Amino acid sequence: MSSYQGALLSEGQIRAIGLGLLDRTLPKQQWTHAAHLAAALWLLVERPDIDAPSAMPEIIRAYNLACGVANTDTGGYHETITQASLRAVAEYVRQQPAGTALATLCTGLLASPCGDKHWPLRYWSTDCLFSVEARRHWLAPDLQDLPF
Repeated sequence: MSSYQGALLSEGQIRAIGLGLLDRTLPKQQWTHAAHLAAALWLLVERPDIDAPSAMPEIIRAYNLACGVANTDTGGYHETITQASLRAVAEYVRQQPAGTALATLCTGLLASPCGDKHWPLRYWSTDCLFSVEARRHWLAPDLQDLPF
């Protein structure tokens, strides 16, 4: 499968995305917005031993490098989008019934507003979100506060 966008992911596929990210074997073409969310979901739900907000920057940077993607001021890892996405996924999970299956969580997450890869632009202006500062460090939204 070359893209997860719009796909229903099984628990096995979600775990494979997460493990592929961690061990840097996930094919680059499969690192879509949906895969980003699925990996964040998997880490938050099934890997509480990993502090996702602290660990994700290095996880993604290392994955990018393994795929030949440089982490620069214009490409690769983006701190504000990553941390905002982790917050959104954590809030989504918090609102779901305890024990909800991973695949069910993922389906709902991808159907939620953050399933749209442009969702951060409701909270950050393009200039702010795509600034070097936002790529390097967390920047609070400049249009409206996050609802979580």
